[in-house]
Amino acid sequence: MFPELFEIPGTGFIVNTYGVLLAIGFLSGMWLAGRFSVQDGLPRGTVLDIVLYSLIASLLGSRLLLVIVEWHNFRHDWRAIFSLDVLRSGGVFYGGLLAALLASILLTRRHRLDWWRVADACAPGIALGQFFGRLGCFAAGCCWGRPTTAWCGVRFSERGHELTGVPYDVALHPTQLYESAATLALCLGLGWLFHRRHFRGQVILAYLFGYAVIRFVIEIWRDDPRGAVGPLSTSQFIALGCAAFVAGAWMLRRRKTISSPAVTETATTTSTPPPTASLLPPES
Repeated sequence: MFPELFEIPGTGFIVNTYGVLLAIGFLSGMWLAGRFSVQDGLPRGTVLDIVLYSLIASLLGSRLLLVIVEWHNFRHDWRAIFSLDVLRSGGVFYGGLLAALLASILLTRRHRLDWWRVADACAPGIALGQFFGRLGCFAAGCCWGRPTTAWCGVRFSERGHELTGVPYDVALHPTQLYESAATLALCLGLGWLFHRRHFRGQVILAYLFGYAVIRFVIEIWRDDPRGAVGPLSTSQFIALGCAAFVAGAWMLRRRKTISSPAVTETATTTSTPPPTASLLPPES
């Protein structure tokens, strides 16, 4: 693959493919969140501020969980914790997701917005950002899969091995591409659901459950070191907890909607965008 794009002349700074695709993922996710927030009558600028700070929290959270699950690699060189390797590859997504959720809850309370509405508007953008992020993982050579003789097996470059430790002398499952394709499909499904939801929070809960299933299954073919909790990988363990939380939250939110018709009305009226949304290009 191509973990490094080019070096800026005279600086020695290398522009990494992972960092570029991660930035594209962040920007595309913010754009989509802004689009859906306008269609739901939310203040676009405020929502984008919340998204931006949540993204920063996600970078810190993903790095923190990486340090926890791979402490054996950091305990003898604590300075590596604060390195800029996150621009090359790195971080555990679930750590970033949990940190972003916490930050968004605090920020929506500060701005006196309904977290469920804001989260619904942001959910498709999260999945879109993951689509680009996993392409970055593929380019960098991190998050690799198990050896395979199947037609889809890929071989990584020796440079990728030097940077991330990915095996380069054997064909591997392209688990990064599996997840990239799955999250793109999830993004499209969430966009469809956004205009047909029956209660606030349905879209973000659908995202959390959908991604939990995707991640749990793909972890079966993952082969990079990422920590374990008993027979499960760290991410599989978190995915199970996330799915259980979503099941309970879904029932509670739906029950609240049934007992509060006003909530149902507000959630379903988003199928018709407000007048300001007519300035946006039509859905493709």
